[in-house]
Amino acid sequence: MEAAVAVMESEGVDTVFGIPGAAILPLYAAMRTSGIRHITVRHEEGGTHAADGWARVTGKVGVCIGTSGPAGTNMITGLYTALADSIPMVCITGQAPRAKLHQEAFQAVDIVEIAKPVTKWAVQLKEPGQAPWVFREAFRIARSGRPGPVLIDLPLDVQRGTCRYDPALDEPLPVEVPAPSPARVRAAVDLLLSAERPLILAGGGVIIGDATEELADLATSLNIPVQVTLMGKGAFPEDHELFAGMAGLQTQTRWGNQAFLESDLVLAVGARFGDRHTGDLSVYTKGRTFIHVDIEPTQLGKVFEPDLGVVGHARPTLAAFAECARALSAPPRTRDWPARVASLRSTLGRRDDFDDVPIKPPRVYRELNEFFGPDTTFVTAIGLYQIWSGQFQHTYLPRRYLVCGQAGPLGWEVPAAMGVKCAFPERRVVAVAGDYSFQFLMEEIAVAAQYRIPFVIVMVNNEYLGLIRQAEIPYDMNYAVDLHYGEGGIDHVKLMEAFGCPARRVEQPGDLRDALAWAQAESDAQQLPVLVEVMVEREANAAMGPVSIDAVKEFEPAPELARTAD
Repeated sequence: MEAAVAVMESEGVDTVFGIPGAAILPLYAAMRTSGIRHITVRHEEGGTHAADGWARVTGKVGVCIGTSGPAGTNMITGLYTALADSIPMVCITGQAPRAKLHQEAFQAVDIVEIAKPVTKWAVQLKEPGQAPWVFREAFRIARSGRPGPVLIDLPLDVQRGTCRYDPALDEPLPVEVPAPSPARVRAAVDLLLSAERPLILAGGGVIIGDATEELADLATSLNIPVQVTLMGKGAFPEDHELFAGMAGLQTQTRWGNQAFLESDLVLAVGARFGDRHTGDLSVYTKGRTFIHVDIEPTQLGKVFEPDLGVVGHARPTLAAFAECARALSAPPRTRDWPARVASLRSTLGRRDDFDDVPIKPPRVYRELNEFFGPDTTFVTAIGLYQIWSGQFQHTYLPRRYLVCGQAGPLGWEVPAAMGVKCAFPERRVVAVAGDYSFQFLMEEIAVAAQYRIPFVIVMVNNEYLGLIRQAEIPYDMNYAVDLHYGEGGIDHVKLMEAFGCPARRVEQPGDLRDALAWAQAESDAQQLPVLVEVMVEREANAAMGPVSIDAVKEFEPAPELARTAD
């Protein structure tokens, strides 16, 4: 276990999240003399989400540790979340001694088989001499190709064993950064240069691959507007003149959808074409050529077959595109298409300046945009508040907007925000949560209070399961979605105070700015999580109805736009 800990340290791990237990104590004993900080969480799922947040913001491999039995099964949701969003993570579980595994020993569960569908690799350490090599390979696999999670299961008797290990002779295993085929680079650039209305679609792979500078270089050198997916928010600054919004069914902008529908070519980089982004594929693909770039070959053609597939890491591939285009000395592209996108942006925006009481959700995001600076890291999860965030929230830098995009586990925000703050104590961190999601893992507030991990929580509270209520409308029902527990529901302010943390409830839109300023000041001063609970109108929807034609003078949508534009 001393060798395993030395490997973790050399892989850049300075913080781990977990819960000690009898079957994992040899590993904990080895960590005592290391430089690794351990954060004791209150639930192993919370530990995985904290490691996930740490990994997303650092680009390194996050680590969560637990004992045997339910500790591992509690990690499954976090493993699935990391696999779905391509987040490198290593989860370590204790296990009963090898000789007891077939005898139904206490908390002896086959966690390797349980975890295989939601990991890149799940392995049980069989011999002490394998320890440094298995841990090295775990970190290599987590970082390689399309990143993802690994689970290592450690029988107690193996942990107690010894092995030969010299840290002076050891180092991380190399990770391949695959370059694209030159022929496919040339074919892609030819398509880009021949298109009249091209778009670059930047997915989460651009951020994971640290390719934002190469993206900006390609876009500006060829004068091509850039859209982002939800996972790609921050890959391209949203105040840039070439920013083209976001297309999709829910997390989208009106003008982004219209720009997408008017495009004739889409260069998608590190995007998986999720169903909430594409909607009806016949509408999404009609009339446009697709170039799909991904580091994982099996992603190409998974949702629909692109006109050209390119296998490669986002950073060298985007750089190769720009270099090839410069070598061809193509004449500068006209400004007509970027100007059209800019016109759509100026005419198809959504209001966010409401003064209504109860507070309308867009006003909440307007205040967040205006109060917090571009270096603030926002963490959000799933539900109506995620949809509003995608529609209204502005992002300018990579790894500053963290969202569990595909798995969407409720409760993700608080532990993920802890992971971010542990990685960058100097950075402002804001978790935007719904009332129901907050209640999923609210016990992790105790962890942030214990370790003095300060961040701001903004709760968008409509006191019921708003997104599910919207989904129930076609069924003509309002069933099992209320969260009232008497007058006003749960008192989240008192709940936070029970953890020793400040909290304030806001019911007037004019009080939002002062409440955010108070929360940030209190969090900084007391080094604690601070809650601002915003009571919003219960019937607020996510603006997923058809566009109002009367409100848009210069715009006559195609028939299919009623289904996709807003």
